[in-house]
Amino acid sequence: MAAFDFSALRRFPDVEAPNLQAWDATDELLVRWALDSGVAGDEIAVIGDEYGAITLALRDAGMHGIQVHQDLVTGRRALALNALRVAAASENADETRAARRVGAEHADADAEHPESSTFTSHELDESLLAGARLVLLQLPKALAELEEIADAVARWASPEVVLVAGGRVKHMTLAQNEVLARSFGVVQPQRAERKSRLILVSDPLPVPSHPPFPVRAQHDGLTLCAFGGVFAGARLDIGTRVLRDALPQLALASDERQAQRPGPGEALSVVDLGCGTGALAAAFALQHPDAVVTATDRSAAAIRSARATMAANGLDGRVRVTLDDAGSELPDASADLVLLNPPFHLGASVHEGAGRRLIQAAARLLRPGGEVWTVFNSHLDHRRALSRDVGPTEQVARTSKFTVTRSIRRG
Repeated sequence: MAAFDFSALRRFPDVEAPNLQAWDATDELLVRWALDSGVAGDEIAVIGDEYGAITLALRDAGMHGIQVHQDLVTGRRALALNALRVAAASENADETRAARRVGAEHADADAEHPESSTFTSHELDESLLAGARLVLLQLPKALAELEEIADAVARWASPEVVLVAGGRVKHMTLAQNEVLARSFGVVQPQRAERKSRLILVSDPLPVPSHPPFPVRAQHDGLTLCAFGGVFAGARLDIGTRVLRDALPQLALASDERQAQRPGPGEALSVVDLGCGTGALAAAFALQHPDAVVTATDRSAAAIRSARATMAANGLDGRVRVTLDDAGSELPDASADLVLLNPPFHLGASVHEGAGRRLIQAAARLLRPGGEVWTVFNSHLDHRRALSRDVGPTEQVARTSKFTVTRSIRRG
């Protein structure tokens, strides 16, 4: 059997750049370990397979019934597209035919995994892990996310399960071993290879009666809830706090906008784009009971957290919470106001691409004359991007680290 061609994989629809690729040596080490283990595909669960490298390499080796969890919807869509791309290549299709099958660079926003017995997608729950004897994990960046995953594997997988966790050596810490040791009796780091390392984990320990997540925290009357994979956990991160503190000024602008609307009885439409735990959406909805608020994020952990946050603040049913990539399922020119705290990391890499995509998404979502209020690290050049993609942009607030701007959508 020919070796799997990892270089054929792409990150699309996620950000693509020359210094960003869809796989790394850790994926290859995890695949090799799985193939050598002799465990059948329907007893394998894969967690954190960012763009499908592990899953598709195992499928290419003839495995079937693999269970997969990816937190990001962009990763789920990339896996679906890469599955079609690899299938097309295996049939020796020419580039034109392959592009047609993949979607010609503009995949449907609802693209899901092709119906197949080779792998199925799950959330981080019992359906993913029931009966699993081997779990392959790309180590997450956050220790809280690792804690949630380790508890889930110990809670729902087979008692004989072996968890093989891997990562790039430069991003691995002893604290990760300590987190794994809370849920497993055996934690064995392996020798590094190609700047990656595997950790073999086995002997699951008894788990508490309830999973450790979500956690909760109070912030000036606002309750935030967080699952392990969401940014900042149940804390109110500094950028969100700075933008939240600017909400009184935003409220005045919103009242002015409501008075100027052609239809005076029409409710204000607000989108929290990249909502995380839903702090901004919840705060705005509590201050503006008549507003129609949508909170959206590409992370499943963020969406679960935001839904829990809404329920904890009595907003369940009042704020719509959706799993989506940069608001791709929301109509163009449908929002009066977008709240935006864009990330400046892509995984472990510092990259402004994700933030720029959200700025462009905000421009698409806003009605002419609509506003996006953005908070960002002051050293980033987002103000120029906002002026270019949205319209006139002014500074509303500034701290030693963060800037808040107000941008008005051109007509």
